[in-house]
Amino acid sequence: MWKPTNQPTSPSRPGEPERPAMPASSVPSMSEPAAAAAPRTAATTTTTADQATIGKSLVIKGEVTGSESLYIDGRVEGSINLSGNRVTVGRNGVVAANINAREIVVLGKVRGNLTASDRVDIRSDGSLTGDVVAARISIEDGAFFKGGIDIRKAGQKPNGEEAKPTTAALETATAARA
Repeated sequence: MWKPTNQPTSPSRPGEPERPAMPASSVPSMSEPAAAAAPRTAATTTTTADQATIGKSLVIKGEVTGSESLYIDGRVEGSINLSGNRVTVGRNGVVAANINAREIVVLGKVRGNLTASDRVDIRSDGSLTGDVVAARISIEDGAFFKGGIDIRKAGQKPNGEEAKPTTAALETATAARA
């Protein structure tokens, strides 16, 4: 049976977030395999319009903020604050920063504290040294993790800190006793 020899092989494994790709023609060519022409689900498709990429050769020192998701394959030192979005540290990524995002996926190396309103995933090749605060966490077999974990629902106060009553609440309580 004939096999195409010039087709690129996919180095990614199942479950790994896809990196942004250049838009291709909406009509698949006859030489593409049928699987490549199949529609993809919204959960796994990432376009360049909603995700920025820091490439392998880039080094960023300072604060990263914005309103879109971020894929890091280079080096970042400082802080990353993308609270409503996803931050993915790729296999080549090296991050020495505190990260605040909705969802954080670690495939590379991270040294810093992670705060996620939804979840933190440390994949099998990932390495994290630092504390995690998130509603959910997943650590795959083979991953490296050294730090503490604090599971919190969105908006929940840290353990040991109680919400302090307001002055109006204290006045109401005092008036009720009198």
